[in-house]
Amino acid sequence: MHSHDDPFRGAAALVTGASRGLGLLIAGELADRGARVMICARDPEELATAERQLRSRGGTVASTVCDLAEPDAPERLVAATVERFGRLDVLVNNAGLIQVGPLEAFGTEDFDRALDVMVRAPVRLVLAALPGMRERRHGRIVNIASIGSRVPAPHLLPYVTAKFALAGLSAGLRAELAADGITVTTVLPGLMRTGSHRAAAFAGRPEREYAWFAPAAGMPLLSMDAGRAARAVVRAAGRGRPELVLTPAAKLGSRVYGLAPATTTRALTLAARLLPSGGRHPSRPVDGTRAAAEAERRHPLVGALTALGDRAGRHTNEPG
Repeated sequence: MHSHDDPFRGAAALVTGASRGLGLLIAGELADRGARVMICARDPEELATAERQLRSRGGTVASTVCDLAEPDAPERLVAATVERFGRLDVLVNNAGLIQVGPLEAFGTEDFDRALDVMVRAPVRLVLAALPGMRERRHGRIVNIASIGSRVPAPHLLPYVTAKFALAGLSAGLRAELAADGITVTTVLPGLMRTGSHRAAAFAGRPEREYAWFAPAAGMPLLSMDAGRAARAVVRAAGRGRPELVLTPAAKLGSRVYGLAPATTTRALTLAARLLPSGGRHPSRPVDGTRAAAEAERRHPLVGALTALGDRAGRHTNEPG
């Protein structure tokens, strides 16, 4: 139970990418604490399922279908939230996309898509939300970056590039907006058991990329239960914390990289050499469900190793 002086009680919140995974769980946590929540995502069916799920818990929830890569979508989304709830107090920039593969498998369009969703959209959302927050001299902005924005994991370069930019934007916003009574929290999650490996795109040799990424995403020692992660994110936002690093592995990686960047980079170089090459004709990104089917056909052990992550995905509306 949460107290009547909960900072989220009665607040109007917008959570992007909230039809599944961590975004859905953050929206649920906010709703449980008395916030009125607008969720958005690209897929209308997934979004309707998420809205029903959140309402069944007693939450005040609305939803808007939108593709945040479209330049005018963020402004329309903020306007829809204000129209529905009268204001916007809490903005959670969670929408993201993961592309896994060697650099040679990606084109500029893959980087553009990552930057559109994970950098340009958050910038536009913040700029659209700020006038109202400044007027009330109150607001909370939460940017879900990644430990990949501190320790640049190989074979995730479009994602890492966008998350580095988002983390920089977030830290800069915190410094500039503090005087206006607006807190900004940067979240750096490590791997979480949300089943997101099914929603990722895989390039180069997709089945081989899936075979290393999917098991890692669900391993108990490397990954974290997504429900616990969502509660930690909302707690940190309520307290106005500047930064939250999630998972013990991510905390360790962040500290080691900060203390010994050259040694860490050598380790990352070695890891990159151990990962699959793109081959002579690297494949363009294919969706995770297709990569999974091929990986599980070729490598029978992969299905067993991804069982934890798959089970988590069924609770958070991930495909598969």
